[in-house]
Amino acid sequence: MARIGVISISDGRDHVHARNADFIQGKQDALVHSLKEAGHEVVVGDELVATNTLASSVARKVAAADVDVTVLYYTVWAFPHFTMLAADATRSPLVLVASTDPTEPGLVGMLAAGGALDQIGRTHTRAWGAPDDRELAEKISVQATAAGAVSSLRGSTFGRFGGRPMGMNTAVANTDQWQALFGIDVEEIDQYELVLRAERADAAEARRGREWIEQHAAGVHYDGKKLTPELLERQIRSYLAVRDIIGERHLDFSGIKGQPELTEHFATMDVTEAFLNDPYDWNGPKQTHVCATEADMDGALTMQLLKKVADTPVLFADVRHYHADRDIWDLCNSGQHATWFAARSDDPAENLAQVNFYPEVFFFPAGGASVQHIAAPGQMTLGRLTRDGGEYRLQLMLGEFENYDAATNKVLVDQSTPEWPHAFARLDAPGEVFLSKFGANHIHAVPGDHRAAMRAVARQLDIHLDEWSRES
Repeated sequence: MARIGVISISDGRDHVHARNADFIQGKQDALVHSLKEAGHEVVVGDELVATNTLASSVARKVAAADVDVTVLYYTVWAFPHFTMLAADATRSPLVLVASTDPTEPGLVGMLAAGGALDQIGRTHTRAWGAPDDRELAEKISVQATAAGAVSSLRGSTFGRFGGRPMGMNTAVANTDQWQALFGIDVEEIDQYELVLRAERADAAEARRGREWIEQHAAGVHYDGKKLTPELLERQIRSYLAVRDIIGERHLDFSGIKGQPELTEHFATMDVTEAFLNDPYDWNGPKQTHVCATEADMDGALTMQLLKKVADTPVLFADVRHYHADRDIWDLCNSGQHATWFAARSDDPAENLAQVNFYPEVFFFPAGGASVQHIAAPGQMTLGRLTRDGGEYRLQLMLGEFENYDAATNKVLVDQSTPEWPHAFARLDAPGEVFLSKFGANHIHAVPGDHRAAMRAVARQLDIHLDEWSRES
């Protein structure tokens, strides 16, 4: 969870503050307890702010603890210039929180402070309620979660294996813009490095990985040509190679071009990308590492934010087809869906029992396995960062993954590419709106409704939110 700073702002008159101090402290203690109960780490200001010097010094100490978000708390009338000084002493996002206890004018203090911040253009959000109100804690949690996701980008490194794939402009971003807006550095890595490392990778581990897949998967469909044990081990060695490069170069997330060089002369990266995005491999549980196929930079960036917000693996898919008669979208890519999405279980065996490894199709002469399954049903948050005239926007919507009986699933997958993974999605956005306005061919998803946190992400990044629903 997030690290939250809490600073209580008071009245600047000595006699008034002396009267109010115990009241403020009691409310602050209750709020801090509520936030800790919600799972957050809380950094509390070492004094109640009742002077201009304390406003700056207390805020600096809280900021030095590297908090994700700072709560300025108003339980009484508070001098607004204390807020201005405290805000100037921290760069973290601000949440102004007012107590709704009618015995003291906390709401007045918050509104006066918020208006002053508006006048200087300092972005903030506001919340109000009793300090032990779960709904208030949730509102603060949403802002803190978003702030943690945004702050995690700064100082991070994206590893781009290869360049632009097949002329795909939406997969390439301006590295200067990334550095300026998100604080992300881009490490360029030639795909030849991947090939060299794969050839030298541990053959025994590659064999162990292949045997683990053969043991747990629904099927590994060797055909003696496009998919052989040797080709599957080459894909696993590619995973080992990329994993080593990630560790050596301290990459936080990455993308692999793949097409056409690797897919025509070496092997597809589907197995590599699927297991990087998975929370496990044959060695047991591990941290997920966001890896986007076709080195899609904005796709990987979207996935990294969604991962931080939802704390789950993130789906990467093409918007392959719209079944207008069913109002269902087929989100299908060339095999890189994390196997976790097959059942969304903590037990990899449950997920892999729904996964087939099929020989690659004619697009990819080098062969290898595609990682095929149908995503498990459930509510999903879907979206992507896209650019309009060079300016970033977050395109966001809610949806539902659906699964059907075996016969219906077969009819649907056979209409596109049955060897690839599919997620059948009913989007909370009209088909005409989506196809007219969505700014890329790739889309991303995580389980649950995380729209509130993603809205906060857009606000904190100061980028446009383009949210769609049936009502909009």
